[in-house]
Amino acid sequence: MTQLLLLLVALLVLGHVPPGRSEFKHCWKGQGACQTYCTRQETYMHLCPDASLCCLSYALKPPPVPKSEYE
Repeated sequence: MTQLLLLLVALLVLGHVPPGRSEFKHCWKGQGACQTYCTRQETYMHLCPDASLCCLSYALKPPPVPKSEYE
């Protein structure tokens, strides 16, 4: 009976733990995540509507646009 009660308590506690990255809002065509801080593997792209940072992985960062000779 004690083990059953312990299992029930453990399941209730684990049920309240938020999921990993799914809690973040998506940005940059669904490839970035709106967060308070970007990790070392991510770069800041722009601000999200809620004033948080849109963080995008360096692997997904778009290449820089080449400048025209006429500018």
